[in-house]
Amino acid sequence: MSGSDVPIIAPEMLLLAYRSGVFPMSDSREDTDIFWVEPRKRAILPLDGFHCSRSLAKVVKSGRFTVTVDTDFAAVVEACAAPRPDHPDTWINPIIAASYANLHALGHAHSVECRIDGELVGGLYGVAIERVFCGESMFSTARDASKVALAWLVALMRRAGYRLLDCQFMTEHLASLGAVEIARADYLARLAHACAEPPRLSLPEAYSEVTGAAAGV
Repeated sequence: MSGSDVPIIAPEMLLLAYRSGVFPMSDSREDTDIFWVEPRKRAILPLDGFHCSRSLAKVVKSGRFTVTVDTDFAAVVEACAAPRPDHPDTWINPIIAASYANLHALGHAHSVECRIDGELVGGLYGVAIERVFCGESMFSTARDASKVALAWLVALMRRAGYRLLDCQFMTEHLASLGAVEIARADYLARLAHACAEPPRLSLPEAYSEVTGAAAGV
């Protein structure tokens, strides 16, 4: 099946699902079906609670990674779906990949990329709705790359006026960075509040503002 033949989830349905606290997954990369998920416990990362260790702060400030936003969304999704030693299979099937590529083209999905000498070595992607960013997946082929991407995402969300960073499911990695688990009812209340009005800036606009300010300094 070629890329143009892959069916997609209608963007209106996807955005409505996210505003309702629901998101799609698949059992494997080869699976041709999707199912909808609404976890009883939801992982979120409070924007004022990100754990940036001294060592990570040094990496962020060192300039080791070139960090960008929305420069290669498709490559980030592909890398997130690639087999890894700890994740030999993936829930990102062609339908999901194509659906989020379409959301990205419409301005509702974004990626953060980390590169070393021009090579993509880490990043993340997710869906933006009003003042909410729903993180979908992240990857790293270089030490600290995904942590740096997340640090940038948190900083950009704070600058842009976002209120909620949804991490979906708790992992040890996310917990070490400050993520907490809350009940579904609590998440839905926070989601409704965050969706009540738009952010001050989009994430790409916040990135331009940050890098422009840095260039001015």
